[in-house]
Amino acid sequence: MALEDICNLRNSCLHQNWLPASPATSFLMTDCYNLGLKGPKKSQRNNEVPLQFFIPPLLNSTSFLNRSPSSYFQGNPPVTVRRPFPLSHGTTTLGFVFQGGVIAAADTRASAGGLVACPEVEKINPIHSHLVVTSSGSGADCMLWERILTREIRLYQLRHKRCLSISGTAKLLSFMLHPFKGTDVCVALTLCGWDKELIYVCSDGARLQGNIFSVGSGSPYAYGVLDRELSWSLSNEEAISLAREAVFRATHRDAYSGNNVDLFHITAQGWHQRKRENLKEEYYRDMKKRGLF
Repeated sequence: MALEDICNLRNSCLHQNWLPASPATSFLMTDCYNLGLKGPKKSQRNNEVPLQFFIPPLLNSTSFLNRSPSSYFQGNPPVTVRRPFPLSHGTTTLGFVFQGGVIAAADTRASAGGLVACPEVEKINPIHSHLVVTSSGSGADCMLWERILTREIRLYQLRHKRCLSISGTAKLLSFMLHPFKGTDVCVALTLCGWDKELIYVCSDGARLQGNIFSVGSGSPYAYGVLDRELSWSLSNEEAISLAREAVFRATHRDAYSGNNVDLFHITAQGWHQRKRENLKEEYYRDMKKRGLF
């Protein structure tokens, strides 16, 4: 880790006993050299210590390590264990850029098929002071990869004394997720940072950059509201109200989204979390506005 790099503990005999190298890491390092590719990047300040990324191994890591390098790059999916019953995921997350910064919003309902597994899930999580991530997909997978990304960003900050850029963070996450392409890993993260960039990264390693993203089963309804009212010249309160309205409309039509809405506003001073609001109260306000209640 970065603390070991700073204290120069990588070369000590204790490091070999405490933290042996993972099989997946050794495989990637040796096969990169066998294929004629460049090896892992090394630090010039800390005795040529390789800056490795410690990512979880694949489910069938034994068969993965016994394969030849050429078969690895052919993208043959590993054998996975089937679930006893299928689970369908649903959510509504969104993010957009305007003159006052970046807005990220999401509902708080976690669903498992037709069941509401949890009504109080946090689908927007801070990575560092100027970056938050909206998550959709499998709840366990999203939590795991958010923690891994937070750790790697913190290690980068310790090594280089600065935060990694949003595009660099997206590239790092895409690099870590690509070996899991074709598996049952289900992760879709939208990086919302003060670089005024939105970058969408999914579990097959794809990266998409834009000014507006909505992900999840309620995204078509949220896009309908955002495409109609979003503009660059919105004030802070107008942008927050628009994000709340888009999530509310999506949860009203999508059975897999609902309960509450979380809102984050990212500016040059960092991210600021707005007070969580109940969508039932938003519904009653909307009905009163229309004169139907």
